[in-house]
Amino acid sequence: MEQHQVSQRQACDVLQVDRSAVRYLSRRGDDADLCDAIKRVSRERRRFGYRRVHVMMARESFEVNHKKVRRIYREKKLKVRSRSGRKRALGTRWPIVLPDGPNQRWSLDFVSDALTDGRRFRILAVVDDFSRENLALVADTSLTRHRVDRKLDEIIAERSMPKPIVLDNGT
Repeated sequence: MEQHQVSQRQACDVLQVDRSAVRYLSRRGDDADLCDAIKRVSRERRRFGYRRVHVMMARESFEVNHKKVRRIYREKKLKVRSRSGRKRALGTRWPIVLPDGPNQRWSLDFVSDALTDGRRFRILAVVDDFSRENLALVADTSLTRHRVDRKLDEIIAERSMPKPIVLDNGT
């Protein structure tokens, strides 16, 4: 208005702004004391949300609306982080039935190590769970699915096939 020497009405018409918005003067008081008190309580009581902070402000003789406490609480980013829920097991767990004789359950496990030149190798261990007898140890730098199938077929031909074969679900 000063630069172009126009009235307030003309400037508002050009900018398409309502004149009441230009004339508006905020009547909001200074909340510095309240803001400092909210910050202090939030630092002392980290798990308090804005509702409990509002109660603390009332105890400290601040006559303030809970909505104002919430607005300041959000502006200062004092939000309490929500705790993560308890991790629960997926599905139902069945107890593992212990075998009461040999050749009823086998366990398969892969063990890995490295040679002195840095090459990795793996060992397939097949164990009878009842007798703790080692049925097979297959070592190689690369154990393919076909190699494992072939070895299991050899053991099954030598002994009878067990009902379950237990794996540790590793890599």
